Amino acid sequence: MPPSGPENTSTGPRFLTAGDTALVVEFGTVVDRAINRRVTSLGRALRDARVAGIVDLVPTFRSLMVHFDPTVIRRAEIEARVDALLPDLSDEAGSGRLWRVPTLYGGEYGPDLEDVAERTGLSPEKVVEIHSGGTYECYMMGFMPGLGYLGVLPDELALPRRTEPRVRVPGGSVAIATNLTNIYTKESPGGWHLLGRTPIELFDLRRDEPILLNAGDSVQFYEIDETTYRDMRARADAGDPVIEPQDAGAAS
Repeated sequence: MPPSGPENTSTGPRFLTAGDTALVVEFGTVVDRAINRRVTSLGRALRDARVAGIVDLVPTFRSLMVHFDPTVIRRAEIEARVDALLPDLSDEAGSGRLWRVPTLYGGEYGPDLEDVAERTGLSPEKVVEIHSGGTYECYMMGFMPGLGYLGVLPDELALPRRTEPRVRVPGGSVAIATNLTNIYTKESPGGWHLLGRTPIELFDLRRDEPILLNAGDSVQFYEIDETTYRDMRARADAGDPVIEPQDAGAAS
């Protein structure tokens, strides 16, 4: 993961070769909200343009990988398309969806909450207040289906990853590391600090759209009690998505 730092204000991206069927459009070298918004803005613009020969677009923190069919379109043509779109790209919040994610903090569901509180000099209640008080943009999709890297975490909660990763992290775990937060979509190993757990399924093959989050969406967490968690979990197990997206403008 690239380090976070001051905003790179350069408007001219670098074009990097990624084999003979992909091109990387890199807007900066740090994790930065404005840079990431330009990445997602370019992705939306290229999708809307429906350029023949472009087969997939993969946004990251600071770049967009463009997969293309070289028998249909040349790299130079893609660069020209991107150059033409640059003046209209935005580093303002886009038109992504807002998801309000119910979370049961602490206890067996958030076994690192007490440790995070101790290491940050805050009370567990204050950690929950700060974490649930933010609006986090989905910068990119992560290491498992449906997992989004969400930022930026308030400075008070910024911690390095655990020195000893867990072999098993339960699906739905809400976690923090560095200046990011995320939700483990399925059980997996992991080294992030676990603050709580959500009953919703971010990745469910029973749905028409299995993945809830997309790059450019926003997330707000809100605290629930165990009774509510169990009720929502039962609904999720039955195939109910439990939450619906809102217009991203509701986050402001």
